[in-house]
Amino acid sequence: MKKLVLLFLILSSFVARAQKVTGYWYGQANVEMAGIQNNYLTELIISQKGNTVKGFFGYYFKDVYQSFVVKGTFDPKTKKLVINNIPIIYFRTNSTMASVDCITSFYGTLRVSKVKSELNGYFYRDKKYTYTCPDLRVNYTLYTEAKVTDSIFKDMASTRSFWKAQPPAPDVVKSNDAKMESEMAAVAEKTGSVKKAADSTVTTSIPQTQPAAKTEIVSSEKTPALLAVQPPVMQADIIKINEDFRKRKLIVSKQIEVSSDSVRLSFYDNAEVDGDSISVFLNGKLVVAHQGLTERAFNVYVQLDSSLAINEVSMFAENLGKYPPNTALMVISDGDKRYETYLSSDFKGNATIRLKLRRNSLAGN
Repeated sequence: MKKLVLLFLILSSFVARAQKVTGYWYGQANVEMAGIQNNYLTELIISQKGNTVKGFFGYYFKDVYQSFVVKGTFDPKTKKLVINNIPIIYFRTNSTMASVDCITSFYGTLRVSKVKSELNGYFYRDKKYTYTCPDLRVNYTLYTEAKVTDSIFKDMASTRSFWKAQPPAPDVVKSNDAKMESEMAAVAEKTGSVKKAADSTVTTSIPQTQPAAKTEIVSSEKTPALLAVQPPVMQADIIKINEDFRKRKLIVSKQIEVSSDSVRLSFYDNAEVDGDSISVFLNGKLVVAHQGLTERAFNVYVQLDSSLAINEVSMFAENLGKYPPNTALMVISDGDKRYETYLSSDFKGNATIRLKLRRNSLAGN
């Protein structure tokens, strides 16, 4: 009898674990149109508590990697995972630097077997994109060696990084696949991360030689391509940005009164586009990282803390571009009102704007 009870408890524990979607998932999303070969290498790093799911969605497309904070729901009975409002670059875009996003919702079904765990489903386009954006079919596989805990999400943020192709070294050209694999394994053992050597690419904003930070995600020679390249290095890179931000002074240039506790921040390069790259902080917390400044704005939507008298938005300079310092035009959209201000940051100071909520707006809340 005791053996039966023990067996029942073991099976119940296994079933409970099998119903969870917590973990690192990697896969490929394909355009659902005949004759179209465009696809996206994609990943989900998510944590489940009850029926709620949170984490990061990221993907590679052509020469860009993007990641976003996501929230969703998971139903253990139907094994259905739903994540709404995921922006994905339009598959026919000619330039990822000036791309248009399709807003999609992911609907996936969890399938667990003795061999592997899978999340299969679609990124369904929003109704307003019916005649422009196709649906994307995706198959995710769980990477069982990666352990996901809440600590992973502590210092991570939405990111955008561009990859620039480099001419391969002569020895790489002459080497065979076996040699390439042994070299990658040696790098993994030495640094704790794996370089993306197969296509000889480097990112303009993430140093590949940087060792991985101490994290719950484990990297090895068996690591899938997405995990090997992005999460360990990106995690270390994001942590370094946080550390460098705290070392620099906050240079407050202006205080603006706003009526809404949710505003849109738009950033442009205010002069000649010279390769400036920035991160944005709200009240000392990283909101978005690795954003290049161009003549085309990138937008950040922030929720202000109404319990604070003042909210601080800071621009952290990741580099100084071709013409120092790192300068930007920031436009604050507060309902139907618009405020413009110029920011200038360097390696000693973070340009900061203070946003003050009007008292009547606080009373209305």
